[in-house]
Amino acid sequence: MAEDEFLIPPLRPGARIAVIAPAGPPKPGRLEPVEGWLNERGYQARLLPSCFGPPPLDFLAAPDAVRLADVHTAFGDPQFDAVLALRGGSGCIRLMDGIDLGLLAHTRKLLIGYSDLTVLHALRTQAGIPSLHAPMPASDWGLPGAQADTDALFDGLARGWRVGDVIGQAAPHALSHGGSARGQLIGGNLAMFCALLGTPFLPEVDGALLFIEDISEEPYRVDRMLSQLRLAGVLDRIAGLLVGSFSGAESADAVLADHLPKLRCPVLAGWPAGHGQPNRPLPLGVRARMDVASGRLTLI
Repeated sequence: MAEDEFLIPPLRPGARIAVIAPAGPPKPGRLEPVEGWLNERGYQARLLPSCFGPPPLDFLAAPDAVRLADVHTAFGDPQFDAVLALRGGSGCIRLMDGIDLGLLAHTRKLLIGYSDLTVLHALRTQAGIPSLHAPMPASDWGLPGAQADTDALFDGLARGWRVGDVIGQAAPHALSHGGSARGQLIGGNLAMFCALLGTPFLPEVDGALLFIEDISEEPYRVDRMLSQLRLAGVLDRIAGLLVGSFSGAESADAVLADHLPKLRCPVLAGWPAGHGQPNRPLPLGVRARMDVASGRLTLI
């Protein structure tokens, strides 16, 4: 199959991957294995300066100028075939008004990451370019229980994604309801998606399939963010809602059970992606059909 038939082409053996840290710093011992991990999978890695600091604030991997320069280098330098975020955390949104949007719109290099990377995925979606919500090396790779997620990422990169692919399946869930919906997959981390409201960087929500997940958000904060999406009209405009994991805090199940049944659009809950495990790769910025009865997402 020709590569132009793929929505996300395979990442060929020997491809060179730029590793950037546009958000938070790695924890001790989590940076050193990254190059070896990528080499083991058949890729070449180059860790850009943001991965090495120094952090100007304890929640930032490096100064804004360094992290911004690495975003531009990773996407602009033709030696790189894909861009991998080292980890999430916080900091990507500080870069948004400095990013060369024209540069990002003229390269189809795959962006891989999740969490704080939600805002960079939004830029790719706005430009009509797919990206990948997927495990990151300093957050997930090599951790107990995460091997299946990492394997799924690299299997997908080797295979690519094309129209007709079933990209996952959710188990039956009490909060799932409705029939089917189709639209462009958008979203990611709920807090970061809400942070884009009122900015020029929010992707088109009309007729979209919105994916949400989060970590360490207490129920009252999840309630506030879902209320914000409702008051902003987002939940009335989307074609369907895809709900991943909410982990690392008191259970948000009661809040989700209060909000989700009120939505007029189909809801598919229990999707295997988010900060917990499983965290299977999910293409964003592509069109998909969501079928609640089967729990499947199919690229269209």
